[in-house]
Amino acid sequence: MAEINGPHDGGSEPDYRFTLANERTFLAWLRTALGLLAGGVAVHQLVPDPSALSTVLAGLCVVLAAVLAASAYPRWRQVQTAMRTGRPLPKSGMLLLLTAGILAITVTAAALVVFS
Repeated sequence: MAEINGPHDGGSEPDYRFTLANERTFLAWLRTALGLLAGGVAVHQLVPDPSALSTVLAGLCVVLAAVLAASAYPRWRQVQTAMRTGRPLPKSGMLLLLTAGILAITVTAAALVVFS
């Protein structure tokens, strides 16, 4: 059996709707990363009288954006390869990480509003 090295090697072509859905999900992860990055830059540039909380908030946004952007392509590739080979879709810890990260950002933003 030939080893599958990439999302387009071996296996059979999945239904185009699934391929397009996988691509839309990949692009949604990138849009979310861009939104987080923009939020981090905005907090850093626009908050008057920067404090430790605003620095933490900006940092959380930028770090989460970087992690999300870095994991988007590998996730797309894993799902595409699984669909081509008929294997179950892989699990992702990114959903939990993204949820925890957005919660941390929300709590930090709330603290910034309350204590500023």
